[in-house]
Amino acid sequence: MKLGDGPFSGDEWERSFPSKSLEETLGPLRSCAVVTSAGALLNSGLGPEIGKHHGNHEHSVLTFNWPTLPDVLLTLCYCTKLVVLQWNKFFRSPDYKTGTLIVWDPAPYSKNLTQKPDFKFFKLYQQYRKLFPEQPFYILGPAFHWNLWDVIQDNSVPNIVPNPPSTGMQGIAVMMNLCEKVSVYEFLPSHRRTSLCHYYEKHRSWSCTVGSYHPMKFEKLLIGRINQGSDEDIAALGKVTLNGLSQEKCPEKCP
Repeated sequence: MKLGDGPFSGDEWERSFPSKSLEETLGPLRSCAVVTSAGALLNSGLGPEIGKHHGNHEHSVLTFNWPTLPDVLLTLCYCTKLVVLQWNKFFRSPDYKTGTLIVWDPAPYSKNLTQKPDFKFFKLYQQYRKLFPEQPFYILGPAFHWNLWDVIQDNSVPNIVPNPPSTGMQGIAVMMNLCEKVSVYEFLPSHRRTSLCHYYEKHRSWSCTVGSYHPMKFEKLLIGRINQGSDEDIAALGKVTLNGLSQEKCPEKCP
């Protein structure tokens, strides 16, 4: 979102929003890693592999919801549910005070936030920005994830229920807009596939892999079709290699 969009207007929002866009803050980048929250990452030994994308301004790593990879973490993407329902942990933990933060709200099918968001995060966002103004913190507008939903639907034969894309799929799309090459880990499951939903908790359900609310089945089919890597990389590493859209912005070199 940018200043003036939907409800984001007025002096208070002008003081809250970062002065630079996400693209100006982070991109364009040469290589990026998207590290999903899949349970298969637990004890996977992929740290050195993922670490190839960390270390200078040409590379970046995106993880989701829980900052348990501080050595490679540059960007976090949250659902507003985490920010609102676990505010004290989010607000107080030093783990969330580095890198760039992105929040999104799983609102009903609509490309604006003039309707009520699922979680009332506006005031919390403004409070966080007042206390930590130097940390880049962005709101991912609903037009982004519903445009992404349209892309998934356009590339799928059956009609899809209009529920928002998963956080993982949105993170992939964000990084494809910032990076020349994107490596995604355990979005398409490796031989380590497990019913463990997330590597940072103990809940188990196969629906976390195949999806019960988000259109994950169709997301995975689409990512599989545009994968530039090998089937061996998927089986061994859970790794998918994607061309970024930023190649059009820096065809010869990135900073």
